[in-house]
Amino acid sequence: MKKILVTGAAGFIAFHLIKRLLDEGNFVIGIDNFYTGTNGNIEPFLKNDNFKFVEHNVIEPYFFDVDEIYNLACPASPPHYQKDPIFTFKTCILGALNALELAKKTGAKMLQTSTSEVYGNATVCPQDEKYFGNVNPNGIRACYDEGKRASETLICDYNRVYNLNAKIARIFNTYGENMDINDGRVVSNFIVQALKGQDITIYGDGNQSRSFCYVEDLVEGLILFMNSNFNGPLNLGNPCEFTVNDFAKYIIKLTSSSSKCIYLPLPQDDPYKRKPDISLAKEKIGFNPKYSIEDGLQRTIDYFKEKCSCKK
Repeated sequence: MKKILVTGAAGFIAFHLIKRLLDEGNFVIGIDNFYTGTNGNIEPFLKNDNFKFVEHNVIEPYFFDVDEIYNLACPASPPHYQKDPIFTFKTCILGALNALELAKKTGAKMLQTSTSEVYGNATVCPQDEKYFGNVNPNGIRACYDEGKRASETLICDYNRVYNLNAKIARIFNTYGENMDINDGRVVSNFIVQALKGQDITIYGDGNQSRSFCYVEDLVEGLILFMNSNFNGPLNLGNPCEFTVNDFAKYIIKLTSSSSKCIYLPLPQDDPYKRKPDISLAKEKIGFNPKYSIEDGLQRTIDYFKEKCSCKK
């Protein structure tokens, strides 16, 4: 039995990761301050003797004697991370620093969930790990984009200076059950609007592209990565690419919705192309997404039907 720490334990990705880790017979400690996470994402585990939850802000140091650390703690959607940009930046930097200090003290392996946003408004597509990105350090997204980039710097320097085993996973758009209904990202927005028969809000002309990875595939990738001898950085996502316009039409079709699309101004620094090159993940850890976009979205739609009491 491994002792595993998951920060950001009340988030939607953490819910699926913790469930998998417990199912595999591990002891899991989860910490969260509920800035964006919810009690509902940890409640199913509270009666499990192999799960312990501690309410804690990762900006502050902590200590647990563990074998592995998954650092998931950070607001991840633009409405959430822009709400308090200074707090977001602190969470990125100090959250990574405190996880690294724990890894240094205990000898634990660590996995940092970085983001595709380190590539910024990419000038190449698909994005591979050698691409340095095109990020505006002064924009409204910089608290998250540059925060995650700086946390990657910390991790690489700790590996070099202290010979740690800390890994960097660059996560691309992930969706699935247990997403917050008010998450503010394209999948949850479109599904909820379609189920309620509301106008679907598209920012810009809708010709920008996104790629979507079902959460169970992502969790598989995170665990494969943690168990590997590779430290990354490593893209984890699904290269299945949609324009936002086509994705909205697809959601309308899957939900049999009467919704229409409306167009609003594009937010500052919103990336135009987002598609992962996962060649390195296939080579290094055998990662290969298994869920089709239709299967993953149908599971997510069924979840949101119950969540927002929509019967369509």
